[in-house]
Amino acid sequence: MSHVWYVSYGSNMSAARLACYLQGGCPPGGTRVNPGARDRTLPARSVPVDLPGTTYFAGESPQWGGGVAFYDHETPGFTAARGYLVTAGQLADIAAQEMYRDPADGHPLEALALAPLDGGRHELGPGRYETLVEVGRYDGAPLLTFTAPHGADHVEHRHPAPAYLDAMALGLRESRGWDEGRVRDYLDSVLPAGLPATGPDA
Repeated sequence: MSHVWYVSYGSNMSAARLACYLQGGCPPGGTRVNPGARDRTLPARSVPVDLPGTTYFAGESPQWGGGVAFYDHETPGFTAARGYLVTAGQLADIAAQEMYRDPADGHPLEALALAPLDGGRHELGPGRYETLVEVGRYDGAPLLTFTAPHGADHVEHRHPAPAYLDAMALGLRESRGWDEGRVRDYLDSVLPAGLPATGPDA
């Protein structure tokens, strides 16, 4: 099988944002144009995915400003995610663009995605989205996500930009049918302590 499930837990839960990685373009609220994947076909399917583990926000995004989401699969918690059925090549191209590189033939992730990961995890490099994690299987294909090599306790947490949170909220509504209250409660639960997900008028 050449297809895998790309599991997103951040802004890529929004289908429109993911489409910028596949077909090219700049997401609403972003500042950079993504070149798009070599195969620009949109995902054939998407499914909600519940992950054991913690979402946290850190770093500084050149696209959005503010922190971006990472997944710590070793720290107990609940992460709401969305799986997209894509080719292994598309997964590699998404990963390349997450690292602000242009998609190209020969990305090592493409072959790794189609073989069982030793210990369910592989570090392709030290970059923020260069650690590939297999979080399970669905309909015979692996559920794969990428994150930073370190856990939530090894980095300073930062609040994401409003546009980034808007993309996450849209993805949660699309994939799970959550109402605004449920979305707000979830985002509040994963944001750095003391920083609300929404403004006072939300």
